[in-house]
Amino acid sequence: MKKALILLQPFLPISQVLRSFVFINGVSRHFLSSPFSNPSIHVQHPQSNPERCVSSITSLLPPPEWIEPFTDISDVITHPNPNNLQPSIWVSRILQLLDGSPSMEVNLTDYCSNFLIRLSPNFVAYMLNSTNIKTNPDIAYRFFNWAGKQKKYNHKVECYVSLIHILSVCNDVDKIRVVFEKFKLGCLQVVMTVNSCNSLIKSFGNLGMVEELLWVWRLMKDNGIEPSLYTYNFLMNGLVNCIFIESAEQVFEVMQNGKTRPDVVTYNILIKGYCKVGKIGKAMEKLKEMEVRNVEPDKITYITLIQICYAENDSEACLSLYHEMVEKGLEIPPHAYTLVICGLCKDGKYVEGNVVFEDMNRRGCKANIAIYTALIDRYVKSGNVDDAINFLEKMKKEGLNPDEVTYGAIINGLCKNGRLEEAMEYFMLCKDNGISVNATIYCAVIDGLGKGGKVKEAERLFEEMAEKGCTRDSYCYNVMIDSLAKCGKIDEALVLFNQMDSEGCEQTVYTYTILMDALFKIHKNEEALKLWNTMIDKGVAPTAASFRVLAIGLCLSGKVGRACKILDDLAPMGVIPENAFEDMINALCKAGRIEHACKLADGVVDRGREIPGRVRTILINSLRKAGKADLAMKLLHSKIGIGYDRMGSIKRRVKFKTLLGI
Repeated sequence: MKKALILLQPFLPISQVLRSFVFINGVSRHFLSSPFSNPSIHVQHPQSNPERCVSSITSLLPPPEWIEPFTDISDVITHPNPNNLQPSIWVSRILQLLDGSPSMEVNLTDYCSNFLIRLSPNFVAYMLNSTNIKTNPDIAYRFFNWAGKQKKYNHKVECYVSLIHILSVCNDVDKIRVVFEKFKLGCLQVVMTVNSCNSLIKSFGNLGMVEELLWVWRLMKDNGIEPSLYTYNFLMNGLVNCIFIESAEQVFEVMQNGKTRPDVVTYNILIKGYCKVGKIGKAMEKLKEMEVRNVEPDKITYITLIQICYAENDSEACLSLYHEMVEKGLEIPPHAYTLVICGLCKDGKYVEGNVVFEDMNRRGCKANIAIYTALIDRYVKSGNVDDAINFLEKMKKEGLNPDEVTYGAIINGLCKNGRLEEAMEYFMLCKDNGISVNATIYCAVIDGLGKGGKVKEAERLFEEMAEKGCTRDSYCYNVMIDSLAKCGKIDEALVLFNQMDSEGCEQTVYTYTILMDALFKIHKNEEALKLWNTMIDKGVAPTAASFRVLAIGLCLSGKVGRACKILDDLAPMGVIPENAFEDMINALCKAGRIEHACKLADGVVDRGREIPGRVRTILINSLRKAGKADLAMKLLHSKIGIGYDRMGSIKRRVKFKTLLGI
């Protein structure tokens, strides 16, 4: 019995063994003891007719044998266990030949020819499912094509299914289409099963190949294959991935009214589809429907909904879904905590975020860098820099290394609060410890140095950014230009302004606003006005802040009418500053130009731009703030602006200029 189980390893090719009996020392011989010999055949000497000799030898070889992936021991063991089948010795030999070399196909052909074997469809399918081939899609594709060229060979459905699955993992759609076309041509010769259909639908669905997916679905119907729950779920997932949400809804309805009812995976797929197209209301409805139909939502359900609520900046919904998970006793993964806490912090609700953070710690779930950074950033923006630093130290104690984003939030907060020395300490800490100093950190430090009057140091860091290949964007340029302009270095600021244009960096409305404000302050009014015109010509939309700078500058230079004309020109552009006149009147009163302020107020009322009572209130407040309390009281107790005088038969409004006796 033991001897019967011994498998002899073919050390030499059969064809070579047979040929070795043909010629010995140049003398012709018969196959005396070979089972393939024929006494009537006389093999001639090779010198007489070599071609006929080779032909005779070839005719003596047996036909190639189809080899299977497992050794057949049915003649030895009556009831073999399928789970204990041993792979054939040919498996390891063929695997060695599948090396991806340029001669791989030639080596396979020579090997099979030498040993008189052919690889059966079962063998090919087994090889395609082996671990070594699954991770090498190019080898799998070449081996599949080579195997298909064997004589009298037809791929079985498992071969196609396995190869398509391998190619789908690496998203090789072109090769999949080639293989699938071959499959469709030979589909009448293969027997489809529900498992093979499921695999094809899953692969096509993951790649968004909706036409191929629906073709397999129709093939199932034509062959009378009953879809399983997995089939429906794979089909729905494929439709959702292709954004065919209405089709997915139809499949869902069929499931609800049929034998195969939707499970939690089905609901999760449809909810994912609704979230993809932004239908949050419908996604929430499906969550409620699950409870009605006794389908218990799992953590995937809630995480999917939390993700879309986070993307829509709905922190309240994120928090509500989180509380539902807690009530149901579901496992809350770190990713869910991250979304909830970061969502709350982004919405300014850092206190609620801290409560969830503490709850997370009580449950034994450690916070990640993103959570700590979100809390630190929000504490910084709310002015609680010391609390942010405490979180930073706590983060380090937990074994987490702060990254450039975390340090960027700390440095920015310290700079905004005038704690420049501490900010520089963290800045140098990043540089000394190899932490990437990004544009955000540079901009925060440059802004802090500029506002602290250390413009030369700010310029040095600005140049250092370029030397280290750190991108200087519009925000960074604006920070540097603002620092130069505020310390009176307007010429250097203009140089940077022109440099932005030459480097292809966008000059924003904020850039123009900074420079116009600086030019008006040094009485270069025409240059400031040229910048305004350049901004309009380049299509940069003005803002209320930019017009305020222009209007105040023109008013203080005595060009009130020009400011009003520019304001009229802004209306067709869709820019209507609400407090434009109020800002101009305030500026004129503050500068002591009460006469100009009164003329502007009269012009506003005469043109019907503002209600007289509101203009009167604005002027009274402006006079009071400018220290002209006597004029403010006189205006308050008079009919100026709102009263009328009768000049004979004509009734005229009392103008504001009468306040000064004009």
